[in-house]
Amino acid sequence: MTKDELKDYLNNVLIGIHENIKEVRDRKGWAEEKEILHIETKLLTYNEVLQIFKFTAKEMGLPEKELGI
Repeated sequence: MTKDELKDYLNNVLIGIHENIKEVRDRKGWAEEKEILHIETKLLTYNEVLQIFKFTAKEMGLPEKELGI
């Protein structure tokens, strides 16, 4: 795997996470009350995953903005 392939892969993963967060936030606006807890749990999980990417990038001295986090 080349550096560019790895960068593209990570970029696609991060885009997917951001899209999922947006979709779940949108769904929360019209969800039934019984679904809200599940939706909030998903949002917390997605945000926790993004924080792992962010902390790891910071520890490694990688440019967060360029990585999309």
